[in-house]
Amino acid sequence: MTISSMPEVGEVGRRAAEILDKMQEHPAYGRLQSSSMKYSTCWATFTGYPAISRWSLERDAAPLLDDALRVLALKAAVFDLSGGDERAAELLVPAPVDEMIHAVLAQFTLMTRLQSDLGVTFPHATELEEFTYTRGGITDAYYAAAGWGEQPLRYWLDSAEVNRRLGLLNERYQAAGLGRDGRSHDFDFDLNERVGAGVSG
Repeated sequence: MTISSMPEVGEVGRRAAEILDKMQEHPAYGRLQSSSMKYSTCWATFTGYPAISRWSLERDAAPLLDDALRVLALKAAVFDLSGGDERAAELLVPAPVDEMIHAVLAQFTLMTRLQSDLGVTFPHATELEEFTYTRGGITDAYYAAAGWGEQPLRYWLDSAEVNRRLGLLNERYQAAGLGRDGRSHDFDFDLNERVGAGVSG
């Protein structure tokens, strides 16, 4: 998707800022925040949040949630201004932010209520996702146009840097007996096998 085929930057920025303001004013907003951060303790990938240096749920969940909600507002704005184009609305975002977006969208009932009450659609289609985010693209331009200041570079990592970090993580995962980015292992819990040493914190 080229920048020329996307909705105008200023328009998207203004509409996204309006959507985010309305989300924050909604009576269910506090519940959405708390529920989304609790989701992270139930399920998290080995390839999203862990790409952050010295990742800590306690420190990083709140700022990641802020950016996930901003991106959802951007996606909703693009969807609205493009006449419902799902492909256009599937903006490129870094892996850690994308994982928190999934945590927000997992709050299905709350998000359905917000969509209905605000008259917007928060689009997300896994089959349209690409993991090729690089700094300076259209997502960054929209973010700046919304007036949200500088993106926290701790989380807004280029895909090349994410892949480099995941390569390092996978060396650790494999040493602990985990394969495929932590998506498989050969531990047989019925045999009471000793699992490798864990980590604190």
